[in-house]
Amino acid sequence: MLDRTVRFIDLFAGIGGIRTGLSQALEEAGYTPHCVLTSEIKPYAVKVLQDNYPQENMVGDVTQLSTDDIPDFDILCAGFPCQAFSSAGKRQGFADTRGTLFFEVERILRAKRPQGFILENVEGLVNHDGGRTLDVIISKLLDLGYKVEYKVLNSTQFGVPQERKRIYIVGTFVEKPNLEQFPVATKTVGDVLEFGRPTVDSPFVKLLLQHFKIEELYGKSIKDKRGGDTNIHSWDIETKGPVSQEQKKLLNSILRERRKKKWAEDIGIEWMDGMPLTTAQISSFFPHPNLQELLDDLADKGYLKFEHPKQKKKKTDLFGNTTTIREQDLSLPKGYNIVAGKLSFEISKVMGPNEIAPTLVAMDMQKLFVADGGGLRRLTLREGLRLFGYPETMQLNVSEKDGFDLLGNTVVVPVIKAVATRLINAINSLNE
Repeated sequence: MLDRTVRFIDLFAGIGGIRTGLSQALEEAGYTPHCVLTSEIKPYAVKVLQDNYPQENMVGDVTQLSTDDIPDFDILCAGFPCQAFSSAGKRQGFADTRGTLFFEVERILRAKRPQGFILENVEGLVNHDGGRTLDVIISKLLDLGYKVEYKVLNSTQFGVPQERKRIYIVGTFVEKPNLEQFPVATKTVGDVLEFGRPTVDSPFVKLLLQHFKIEELYGKSIKDKRGGDTNIHSWDIETKGPVSQEQKKLLNSILRERRKKKWAEDIGIEWMDGMPLTTAQISSFFPHPNLQELLDDLADKGYLKFEHPKQKKKKTDLFGNTTTIREQDLSLPKGYNIVAGKLSFEISKVMGPNEIAPTLVAMDMQKLFVADGGGLRRLTLREGLRLFGYPETMQLNVSEKDGFDLLGNTVVVPVIKAVATRLINAINSLNE
């Protein structure tokens, strides 16, 4: 049986999500949690940690930390940096210096040999480098004598209205923790919203509300890269000038057609997601007596760009590193393409009260809007904390920009609590 005081360390702590979930699990099981060391280097994350845990032993860069300076502890927590394995990054894994930070975890486990550990990372770790990266991590942990289990879990099943899949890796010397068949609890965005907050009165929001009722915006993404019923495009709200019904049909047709593989062969390039099409090519699926006039007007207003197709080329730098790039082939005739950008609009999505939030990432949390009264606004930081299951006592006294950056990289507390409970059960199984 664990001592009634359970000591732990929190590496790559962020704003302390793992230690929060672990502490809740320990207290529920009748133990007193005690964090003996916290490591974090991001200044505004350190501020949040100090605001919430002012009396603690706070250190900076874990790579500069000698194991001799780490007090003995029972459980190691580490949300080691995930950018190296994330689909949002370049997925270099251990080739990326951030990826090698796992070996700092291994170094401390080897020296201190705690009873157990909880590691968290992005779902992309599972298949990175054909699964070899995860194999290396698991084999290193097994070599230390731990009985290890891992599983990808989705926060939507743990009472948090956010689609967030993450891998959780846990281990003890006693028994492999069981990460199967957790009780299911669900919530929707409406369960975490505040009301009566200031709304945004920008020209873009005004345009949106001129063209759509609030309820029509629920669940809609606003981007020009994709079609479908769940997307609103710049031409739907006429952000760049008036668009006729014929032109809207034309733009929607080009949006669908420009991804078809037959055009790559016809143009003479390797397929890419969105290729410029000539007037002749467009006329084959959108015959219109004034087609050229419609296209020229849309290009003048900026809904379309007139460009050469792009060929795939390999580029080698001075150090011999080869990357694949796309360059316009000036020998090929120009065509019309949609002007698209994932984060090109003030709002990326309007979330309805009865839905689940998408995976929240630092780069676009400020572009997720909700309805409040008769207007639209960004999420508040408190709502952001609730979307990760943090307790209401959690303080996040930083700017909105820094707060959303921290939230986009944090963990989901109720999932950690559930996983930590299974870890505690495994450690205690020796005395059952």
